[in-house]
Amino acid sequence: MSAETGRGLVLVVEDEKPIADLLRLYLTREGFGVQVAADGRAGLAAARAGHPVAIVLDIGLPLLDGTEVCRLLRADGNWTPVLFLTARDEEIDRVVGLELGADDYITKPFSPREVVTRVKTVLRRAGGVPAAERTYTVGSVMLDPARRTVHAAGQPVALTVTEFELLGYLMRKPGWVVPREQLLAEVWGYSSAGHTTRTVDVHIAQLRAKLGAASPIRTVRGVGYAVDDTVTGADAGTADQPAG
Repeated sequence: MSAETGRGLVLVVEDEKPIADLLRLYLTREGFGVQVAADGRAGLAAARAGHPVAIVLDIGLPLLDGTEVCRLLRADGNWTPVLFLTARDEEIDRVVGLELGADDYITKPFSPREVVTRVKTVLRRAGGVPAAERTYTVGSVMLDPARRTVHAAGQPVALTVTEFELLGYLMRKPGWVVPREQLLAEVWGYSSAGHTTRTVDVHIAQLRAKLGAASPIRTVRGVGYAVDDTVTGADAGTADQPAG
């Protein structure tokens, strides 16, 4: 059962009823409609059939795990923001989740207020910008904030909300070296305290993979990242190791 309100519908896919009920309560208080699914297959069907503005997706689900749900949605071309929930905090789990196209990652136990804040943040990033903002071009990569499109070497590139905002932030500052901590604060909306900057590295690696040889992103070791039109695809590949 779902109820869509002014802020849109959030799909919560969580098999632990007390957690699902708590998230429903807090999200409803903030003006969201909430639909709950208790297993991965039901969650995938609900995401495909409905139009949620965001999906809060547990990884450890019955019938179909959360990573597979996310993978199938992205394969469909569905780029609804996904926030993973997991009882595990292994680095490999975090990296795999982000590589599959998740926009954020929250480890249990968590504060339901934190989940609501993260949902609001990812939706704010997805909300677009005034149509008057110009397009940005670096090398053969063009980003159009108003249409929320990216082209590399003339070909469209499908990005998650977070990937789009990360690339846009860097492209608005061509040549500037942006520290990882600044990217966490400005793109993700939270400080690095309690949040690994590995999140930034994984998203950068995903962007480079999607942009291919056109990628203008370079690593400044020990500091962060920058974009400029002097970086070739080969250069970007050799720079892909996280700094520091």
